[in-house]
Amino acid sequence: FRNGRYLTCSAIFRGRVAMKEVEDQMRNVQNKNSSYFVEWIPNNIQTALCATLPRGLTMSSTFIGNSTSIQELFKRIGEQFTAMFRRKAFLHWYTGEGMDEMEFTEAEFN
Repeated sequence: FRNGRYLTCSAIFRGRVAMKEVEDQMRNVQNKNSSYFVEWIPNNIQTALCATLPRGLTMSSTFIGNSTSIQELFKRIGEQFTAMFRRKAFLHWYTGEGMDEMEFTEAEFN
């Protein structure tokens, strides 16, 4: 997560934790790190609490985030694809299986 910002996120807690404490802490995280969250989606953190203890632990949590940083990954993969396609690297494996070179050209621009 380098240059992206969170659109939404969810934190799921298991164990003996007060829901008020969870929500207060998550609100605190969002306020302290507001630059990492988009401002045009208010209340974009969801919390859930399961009172059942995880086996062997007193508490656990899971974080799921929807971030704009994925676009960096797609851009990098697209650049690598273009560089390899320009050199026609590994292309013979695909054309030998029946694919047409035009399919790769179309994929590059989509």
